[in-house]
Amino acid sequence: MKFTINREQLLKPLQQVAGVVERRQTLPVLSNVLLEVSDEGLGLTGTDLELELVARVGLEGESQAGETTVPARKLVDIVKSLPAQAEVKFELDGERLVVRSGRSRFTLSTLPASEFPRLEEGDGGISFSMEPGTLRSLIDRTAFSMAQQDVRYYLNGMLFELSSGRLRVVATDGHRLALCDAEVPDLSEETQVIVPRKGVMELARLLGDVEENVSVTVGNNHIRMLTADASFTSKLVDGKFPDYDRVVPKGGEKQVAADREALRQALARVSILSNEKYRGVRVNLSSGSLALQANNPEQEEAEEEVSLDYEGDPLEIGFNVSYLLDVLNVMQSSQVNIELGDSNSSALLKDPDMAEALYVVMPMRL
Repeated sequence: MKFTINREQLLKPLQQVAGVVERRQTLPVLSNVLLEVSDEGLGLTGTDLELELVARVGLEGESQAGETTVPARKLVDIVKSLPAQAEVKFELDGERLVVRSGRSRFTLSTLPASEFPRLEEGDGGISFSMEPGTLRSLIDRTAFSMAQQDVRYYLNGMLFELSSGRLRVVATDGHRLALCDAEVPDLSEETQVIVPRKGVMELARLLGDVEENVSVTVGNNHIRMLTADASFTSKLVDGKFPDYDRVVPKGGEKQVAADREALRQALARVSILSNEKYRGVRVNLSSGSLALQANNPEQEEAEEEVSLDYEGDPLEIGFNVSYLLDVLNVMQSSQVNIELGDSNSSALLKDPDMAEALYVVMPMRL
């Protein structure tokens, strides 16, 4: 195996692929990136047995076909450390990969490509095409609500719900819920799958640099996304997502409209003196204003008052301030609409400029 490539051409796809690779692995080969040289160019593959990312780069000049695996992090660090626009030469010498650039020479240990595991492709599945910005927006608006290490493993991911002409994504950790959907004209079949948290985050990272439409295939065990120069595959979470529709409040009689940025800044200020563990903030709603109050075990207090559009009965309710801030941070319009019931009912937050997104935050006792 032998090839020459420009540093800039190699660095970005190499970093993307290395992002999938876990630092600590029980199998040594899983710490490596697979390099494959063929007539079609250079293929780079990283996997952790749950996710797989394959990037393809065209090669110019002389190359010799072959394949091997080398330590992912070391190769990234070597390529990053080289001067901009440097030519990098790779050559497999027995069980070592020799990397040369200018006066620099590195010799890396390798493991056979035959030991490198590949994710099995499932049969068939539902395929559709969509604009990468739309898919990235769906993820960005909802990902913060995914659980992190919940024993209810099906919450440590995002629900992708496909229906006729629409894709809806839902994330919840049991205390708050985010939902957003988008039109996908060439979708005609229905299904529900749960994409694991790491898969969702890698997908969002990959979509940031894509301009052409992406092809998505949802199978029984995998979700696969193809771009012009990369292929991303993730196993699905085997579990049943909760019936999210039941937790979305219906008909809250207290309708509040507020300046999103003013409310966000007020919440950020009172959060400074909230209890670091529970993050509680007391909300007192009255005609024309919202009073916010937080305190902590050191007997410190913060109070804020925000003017808003509301006429109705007063209400006192408690929330986790971080959950409210997460929602306000992903909204983009100048206003936020909030529907409230009583002190035991969840709040429903909506972005007036994006009717297809909604957010539910459960109350907390203070």
